[in-house]
Parts: sequence; C-alpha cells; structure tokens
Amino acid sequence: MENNVSDGAAIEGSDRSWTKVLAQYRQPNPVRSTVEIAITALPFVALWTLCAVAAVYGFWWGLLLTIPAAGFLVRLFILQHDCGHGTLFARRGINDWTGRVIGVFTLTPYDYWRRTHAVHHATAGNLDQRGIGDVNTLTVREYRALSWWGRMRYQFYRHPLVMFGLGPAWLFVCQYRLPFGLMRAGIQPWTSTIATNLGVALPVAGLMWLMGIGSFLMVQVPITLMAATAGVWLFYVQHQFEETHWSEGNDWNFHHAALHGSSHYDLPFPLRWITGNIGIHHVHHLSAKVPFYRLPEVLRDHPDLRDVGRITLLQSLRCVKLVLWDEDAKRLISFREMRAA
Repeated sequence: MENNVSDGAAIEGSDRSWTKVLAQYRQPNPVRSTVEIAITALPFVALWTLCAVAAVYGFWWGLLLTIPAAGFLVRLFILQHDCGHGTLFARRGINDWTGRVIGVFTLTPYDYWRRTHAVHHATAGNLDQRGIGDVNTLTVREYRALSWWGRMRYQFYRHPLVMFGLGPAWLFVCQYRLPFGLMRAGIQPWTSTIATNLGVALPVAGLMWLMGIGSFLMVQVPITLMAATAGVWLFYVQHQFEETHWSEGNDWNFHHAALHGSSHYDLPFPLRWITGNIGIHHVHHLSAKVPFYRLPEVLRDHPDLRDVGRITLLQSLRCVKLVLWDEDAKRLISFREMRAA
C-alpha cells in the first residue's frame, strides 16, 4: 500500500487526487463488519436485559447500566449510518436490510434518514442549500434582519438546553415518526417511517405487557434520551466548530467544504470506539464510502490529516456558544461576539 503523498498534495489536493488516495480504503470486510455488528448488538441487548431485570425486581442500582447501554445504542446508530452509505457490506441489499433492522432499535426510519443524510453530505458547508439534515445556522446578516420574535425563536433553538436536551428527545421520539422534509417526496419516506413505527410498536407493547409499563419506561427512556443527546452532540461538534467552513455560490467546493467544514473530533480511545470513529469526520466527508473501522487507517497512512480541523474533548465544550456564521470573519461566532461587533 502506498502510504504518504506529499504534504501539499495531501491537504490541498484536487477532488480527483483525493478520490484516488481514499479509494483504496473503500472496500469493506464482510467478516469484520459482521463482528462489529455482533460486538455492538449483543452487549446492548445484554445490558438492556440486565436493566430490565433490575427494574422489575427493584434493584435500582442496576439502572446505572443504562449508561453503557446508551453508549452501545450510539454505536448501533453508527452501524446504521454506515449501512446508509453502503459501506458496511459490498451488497446494497444487505446494507439496507441491516440498516432497517437497526433502525427499530435507534427509532430512526432507515430509508427516510438515508435520503436526508445524503442531502447533508451533498450540501455541507453550502450557505445556499441549508435546511435538510443539518443544524439550522444563520449568518450574522440574516439574524440581524429578523424581527424581535424571529431572533427570540433562533436564540431558543440554539440554547444548549434545547439543542442537547429537548431537541434530541423531540427528534428521535417525535420527529422521526413522520417524514418531515420529505412529506411530498414519494411513498418511500412514508413507507420507511410507518414500517419503523410498526417495528418499534410491536416489541414495545410486548415488553410493556411482560415487565410492566413503569419498569419498561425506567429502562428505555434514559437509554433513548442519553443516546439521542450523545448523537446530536456528535453531529453538532462535527460541523459547528470555530474554524469550520461555509461558502456560497461559485465559492463553494465540495472537497474544500468536506475537508475544512468537518472536524477531526479527537476523542480518547474508549469514546472513539463507542462512537465508531465518527469523529474522523473530515475524512468521512471526503469519502463517505470508507467503512468506519477503516477511518483510522487513513490517519495512520496520511498523518497530515490528523491536525486538519482537530478539536479535543475539552475544546469541543467551547463550541456550544458558537451560533452565527460571520460572513466577514469567515468563522462561527457567539451572540456576545455579534453584539460586541
């Protein structure tokens, strides 16, 4: 395997050069993919079962296991995410049906989500094509042009308690029950959401009957909410960091937006594993066909990519205040910085 291209070509290469460089990592390993599913799904089911036993028999300390269970649910979502990109297996049908089954666990209708996520990848960092599959982000000029009520609504939407509290709960529990954004896009988004809803409702009804409504909710609600919050946080940090990239019109370029508009969220190894390497997001946007378990290989073979858009866990906490795109400074800023300017 050819390892390192030159520094300049590695970071500022053309679309074609990056396609060539990353093409060698796109081949999935079906055995590895199957193992990844097993070591994610089986621990999740085991932890959920232990939590259920604890809830039914009053061993309340056992509900602490909802925390690692939520972590494995996040990892299941990453597997579903890779299925949506067609990267977990070589055959599309296997990817699609694996993703649909996982979608019952994650409460995410696979085919509907895959389409909105494809729009996100095709338009990330493009100011002219915001609104589907991304975090709503206004420019400073757009915010200043809003009415008082419009500004209050945007501030409410971007408040941390809403963005990482109410927002994730609404998204996974309520919004994904209907194909919002694709309501008139044909029958497939409707079929996906309705089938997922039925796939969720039947086991939920059975488990409620078996263990009682209260015990079921004590287990499922914290797992769902913690996993949803973690998922939204990951997606947020991967694009809402200070040195991210946004442009419009002819200034927008897919390669540049992918490389500089997506972060390298450099997490400690346990968190990197449980989140399926999704923090190597700039590489993922450069080539979404690279399986999640091969993303570290790219950084190993092309070390120049490690520092592009790199943010640490501590640094990421400061991203919460970044809410507006400053067209002049070409960076995200806070409400305070906007008022000071």
